[in-house]
Amino acid sequence: MQSKAEIDQVLRQKCDAREIPGVVAMAADGNEVIYQGAFGKRDLSKDDAMTTDSVFWIASMTKAITTAAGMQLVEQGKLSLDDPIGKVLPDLASPQVLEGFDASGEPKLRPASKPITLRQLMTHTAGFAYNMWNGDMAAYLDKTGIPAITTCQNAALKTPLASDPGTRWEYGTNIDFVGKAVEAVSGQKLDAYLRDHLLAPLGMTDTAFRIGDAQRQRLVGMHARGEDGALASIPFELEQDPEFHMGGGGLYGTAGDYIKFAQMILNKGKGNGNQVLKPETVALMGQNQIGDLSMGKMTSVAPMYTNDVDLYPDMVKKWGLSFLINTARTPEGRSPGSLAWAGLANTYFWIDPARNVAGVILMQVLPFADARCLEAFAGLERGVYAGLDAAQRAA
Repeated sequence: MQSKAEIDQVLRQKCDAREIPGVVAMAADGNEVIYQGAFGKRDLSKDDAMTTDSVFWIASMTKAITTAAGMQLVEQGKLSLDDPIGKVLPDLASPQVLEGFDASGEPKLRPASKPITLRQLMTHTAGFAYNMWNGDMAAYLDKTGIPAITTCQNAALKTPLASDPGTRWEYGTNIDFVGKAVEAVSGQKLDAYLRDHLLAPLGMTDTAFRIGDAQRQRLVGMHARGEDGALASIPFELEQDPEFHMGGGGLYGTAGDYIKFAQMILNKGKGNGNQVLKPETVALMGQNQIGDLSMGKMTSVAPMYTNDVDLYPDMVKKWGLSFLINTARTPEGRSPGSLAWAGLANTYFWIDPARNVAGVILMQVLPFADARCLEAFAGLERGVYAGLDAAQRAA
């Protein structure tokens, strides 16, 4: 793959220039890994070189895995996409919508106009919002003392909605409730359910909520980019004994493991010899599930953690069951109708069923949507498509 050298060069140059601390990237078709590379350091404060089996906090890349678990239970009739989820999760039976604050700064709440469904949770249209991108929700947490979702405390889930269910797309804590629904109907904790029904069957033995001793030897350090652009190593670790497993962002894992999940989607639910989802379920997950709504710009109110997120600003973007769907070809070559998402510490993946290719790139840098990290992602993607195009021409 002539493009391997091109991808290597982009990623190595970024690490050598200290634009990013370290990176692991992989790409695969349905059958095999077609690119892998590891560059830079696991932690800028230490000497360990990055290796392809390094362990990262994959954050919101957890969402697709939790949603796949939910869809297994939909297949079994234990969950329904369109029944009120309050039947399964009583805490969601009578949701309240935050309408702002009164003159004295007290939150104004009203009952939601309709019940929340599992489909809305899986598509970020239920009304839940992350305080990082919603100033009213940030103010509500401050006012009420509700902890941030990353504490993995049950109290963190006690937030109102930012809008009525089904009325708009807004990124939020929705998939944490999908995880709670999985627990409610399976009778298993989310970590055990994912291990037994997705991670082990797919051979994803390096992915878990708890960092094992073997993983800790390969764990990548977190880095923060200062206002001057320089990177510094910072302490960061999710609660290892959480009150609830954060289905929306709690997993640690490797690029090699995540590419197996992506290949399962390419292969219509089959991976490692196991059919973990039906082909029609995978097809459903990859279709627009938000109708006329679309994904808009996510404007940061927490610059330490995230930049503004405005991917392909000129393109209409839809949402499947946990996936971003691009409706036109991207500059890097991604086919229309491809699936993608990311994690807060600048981890990214895409799955292109039309070209039978998927890729994963993992870094550990805050804030999210970092320009240098996005350049590295684009470099990987461009190289992969250049390689596919060259192979097609040669054939």
